[in-house]
Amino acid sequence: MTQSPATPLPPPTERRRLREAGSLTQAQVAERVGVSRRTVRAWETGRAAPRGREGEAYLDLLRSLEERRRDQERSADVDVTERHAEAETEGDGLDGDAAAAAADPAGRTGRPLTPAQAFDALYAFCAPALVRQTYLLTGRRELARESVERAFEIAWQRWPEVARDPDPAGWVRATAYDFALSPWHRFRPRYRHPEPPPADTADRLLLDVLLGLTPSQRRTLLLYDGVGLDLPETAAETEATTPAAANRILHARAAVATRMPTLSDPDDLHRRLAELASAERLRASAAPAVREGGERRARFWTHAAIAFTVALIGTTALTLRTAPTRYEPPVPPGATVHGVPPPVAPGPLSHKEQKLRDKLRSEPHAGPERLAPQPF
Repeated sequence: MTQSPATPLPPPTERRRLREAGSLTQAQVAERVGVSRRTVRAWETGRAAPRGREGEAYLDLLRSLEERRRDQERSADVDVTERHAEAETEGDGLDGDAAAAAADPAGRTGRPLTPAQAFDALYAFCAPALVRQTYLLTGRRELARESVERAFEIAWQRWPEVARDPDPAGWVRATAYDFALSPWHRFRPRYRHPEPPPADTADRLLLDVLLGLTPSQRRTLLLYDGVGLDLPETAAETEATTPAAANRILHARAAVATRMPTLSDPDDLHRRLAELASAERLRASAAPAVREGGERRARFWTHAAIAFTVALIGTTALTLRTAPTRYEPPVPPGATVHGVPPPVAPGPLSHKEQKLRDKLRSEPHAGPERLAPQPF
């Protein structure tokens, strides 16, 4: 009788994050461990617990993915460490706590992470895979990078809320998907023309099939068959009921199988989605640049709001200063004068007009006689 591994496994959500950070699909993990893809999905959703030899092999794989992630973080921190060493050499370096944080931004020294360090760790962990996923949603490389960076900028602006969220990666992913699928992008000049398609014919056909789906079907299919979320998690992230999410998945799979019969199996579709996302060289900006961009955007909108408020106050004050303070009766409408023709353009008078002129001249006034001075 085999026993489960003595070392406890990470939580189900952490298992999925480690797999995504290692750019592995559920099918690849299942092949390495020696189980089916559905078993890996059950392990990542918490419906089943790894046991026996498969559990030991799964634990070894997670350990290797964790070590790989730490190696990547160490390589990303080399420039920070070099700048810290240069600052110490010049004599104006950081103090002890700041130096430890700069040399160990992931918090491996046991000290609590600063908000910037925690954000950088989340960005390094989620951004590469998230850019590839967003590319499958939009078919545009630049829009995928912009969507991910914009989502992380919003996350940095709301960092206390994101840091307390049970699934920060899911929070950022939902924000990036919402920005990428926004219909307002069609009015931007840079996105009116399509980007060059993938070089491979099969990849080009699969991308065309995905872009032919409705945005809701495309997003649900990517979350369920691409990312590997469970059906309730997919429904919750797409803000739909579980039956509605299931119907979207079935309709999307049917549409894909109609044009590509070789992808009628969900495992094959999952593998091809991962291959298509990994075929493109997609990279996001560095985490400090994204944080600075979010801060600049926040300052811009803050200054714009202040300027608008000042302009509104000035307009209101000017209106109050120039508005009348007493009642002024309106000018009454003019009375119609009968018997006088309307003014006409210069020119010879008609016979009727000449007759009227002679009459007016012979009777210059009506009523009492006009007083006139007489000589003595």
